[in-house]
Amino acid sequence: MGLVEVKMKILEKLWEEGQPMKSKEVAQKIGLGIAATTMHLLGLKKTGHVFAPQHGYYAITDLGKEAMGLPKIDKAHAAKVLSHLPADKAFHFYTGMHEYLGVHANNLSDFCDKVEKVGVKSVEFHVSRRDFENWFKSLGDAELAKRMSVIHSMNLHGEDLRKKVHEVAKLRLEELKRL
Repeated sequence: MGLVEVKMKILEKLWEEGQPMKSKEVAQKIGLGIAATTMHLLGLKKTGHVFAPQHGYYAITDLGKEAMGLPKIDKAHAAKVLSHLPADKAFHFYTGMHEYLGVHANNLSDFCDKVEKVGVKSVEFHVSRRDFENWFKSLGDAELAKRMSVIHSMNLHGEDLRKKVHEVAKLRLEELKRL
């Protein structure tokens, strides 16, 4: 049985935010009344798609992520995503076509460090081309790739873009390390 459209919107919003949210916040972000949103959140909680880490707050579960089409990641898969890569599989930072910076990232941890240090022009170049998204897919992390797709659609620029890319990658790194 598939989830109705509004429940999918709720799951997507909880996933996008990446942190527990109050029913009122979810309602505002999806454009639905608080009572209706709360009813849907309680239904999603009952089916195991969301949980309440503290009273009045809701967060998406692995089952909720799976309902969105995101694969579940186990310890072995997380280790693969976090593993050190040879130079030919590393992410190479450019500022434009044929404008290599001489900087590369061998894994997700290294990426988090380097994305803070390369020029903003490089981050903008790679986000516009969906390079980060594609590299994360190649690592086997469909969820992080999807998060980069969301960032791409946000139309951020400059330091705001860099901070968002770093924040999302760092949160994912920490999440994978905990597995």
